[in-house]
Amino acid sequence: MKIAEKMDEEYYLAADKFFAANRPVGLTFDDISLSTRYSEFLPSETKLVTRLSDQVELQVPIISADMDTVTEGRMAIEMALMGGLGLIHYNLSKDQQLKEVEKVKYHVHGLIQEPIKVKPNEKIGDVIEMIERRNFSFRTFPVVDDDDKLVGMLEGRVVQARYKDTLVSDAMKGRDQLIAIKEKELKDDPIKVADQFFNEHIGINKLLVVNEKDQLRGLFTLTDIGRIINEEQSFIRPARDADFRLLCGAAISTDRNADGSLNKEAIISHVGSLVDRGLDVVAVSTAHGFSKGVGEAVRLVRGEFPDLTIIAGNVTSAEGVAFLADAGVNAVKVGQGPGSICTTRIVAGVGIPQMTALYVASKAAEAKGVKILADGGISKSGDIVKALTLADAVICGGILAGCREAPGRIIEINGKSYKQYRGMGSLEAMADGSAARYGHKQQDVNRKATAEGVEALKEVSGPVQKVVLNLIGGLRSGLGYLGADDLTSLKARARYIRVSPAGQQESKTHDVIEVKSEGKR
Repeated sequence: MKIAEKMDEEYYLAADKFFAANRPVGLTFDDISLSTRYSEFLPSETKLVTRLSDQVELQVPIISADMDTVTEGRMAIEMALMGGLGLIHYNLSKDQQLKEVEKVKYHVHGLIQEPIKVKPNEKIGDVIEMIERRNFSFRTFPVVDDDDKLVGMLEGRVVQARYKDTLVSDAMKGRDQLIAIKEKELKDDPIKVADQFFNEHIGINKLLVVNEKDQLRGLFTLTDIGRIINEEQSFIRPARDADFRLLCGAAISTDRNADGSLNKEAIISHVGSLVDRGLDVVAVSTAHGFSKGVGEAVRLVRGEFPDLTIIAGNVTSAEGVAFLADAGVNAVKVGQGPGSICTTRIVAGVGIPQMTALYVASKAAEAKGVKILADGGISKSGDIVKALTLADAVICGGILAGCREAPGRIIEINGKSYKQYRGMGSLEAMADGSAARYGHKQQDVNRKATAEGVEALKEVSGPVQKVVLNLIGGLRSGLGYLGADDLTSLKARARYIRVSPAGQQESKTHDVIEVKSEGKR
């Protein structure tokens, strides 16, 4: 063996040797660094596809957390459009959760499904007032009757103050002058259909979509289609099901009867309703997944829905992974206490630093043929690279909580905008429905429950797309440095070294005053 190879083998260790050499110390992301390897691939050539099951394939291994300040319909839509997955939380009524899932499954990329409409008996002045009140940047509107039937189009050129007393019906372009497409004609690739339409109809910048009764079902705009076509020519690929719909996941609780037994009827009924809406992934989410109740719930769901992809957790042990695998899961959430708003390790004194937990879990997962998901503690793209040397995907909460698509309310402090972000183990979240996740009865939250999470604020960080693109860029760079062209080879090629506190400090920017550039204007 050459001296160079021997030195690398002795100092930069594969996972089995590295974690064994560091026991019984628990290690997390900043405790380790990865060694670079010979590469024949550019970061842009790497593939990020991963599978949660035979039925569910993600184009990007990033999942938004089932937290009530992170994932509802809007977040899940954007995550799927970016190639990932959103897990809709269960601090909602069952009916509301179903509606959030429907938003995702019935979303047509690029189609504005609820366009702003006007009625023929309105005056132009009323339309102008609405534009100013709601600060719209557009002035063209479909015109519909009381049954939502398309009757015309009000064009921006006539939406002027001089016509304020004119009725919309007298100023609009009539239905006989409009070109609309039937919903069923969109088929499996609505973007392609819309793009072809705009190429064939130069000068038209809106494509109206109607149903068989000529009721308005939405519209495409030339601007949106052009942007989407440009994106899809890059590496962005939405995560879709076999029917071309966006993938969607949702969390459920382990409902209990008054005597403490599992409420089987309620669970099966709700999961059945979710599946009827097209749900792809169900997550049985609790803080302690290595427990009788979670095992019972997983076996119940698996027995009734043999083809449904099931995630369960959370665990941090090989036994926990094996237990859930035997119960019937496809993927296991790994992580207890690493989240930025989680206090489980402080309050309960339990939990394992995340990289050690992932390594131990990965050995059991490999033996049982299930996937593992790194849930919690992800604060930067480098953490994702490290996690994916052992896991099949990561679940992100805090890093997405500041996005405008997250459901947390916006708070302004000293001129800066922040979004509410709270742990599902906070008293406030448990009072809103997540008490069972931490082993408490809902009625006992205020009297007996001890919080295992806090309420916090995250600075508003812009759209999900921007945040996820930055994470994807860092992940691709990591694969490039390790000479890995996909996530399977990343696992095989990963070599670890433990980092000292001084090494951790060295990893960050230091001894400079950082200047943030806005780029050329």
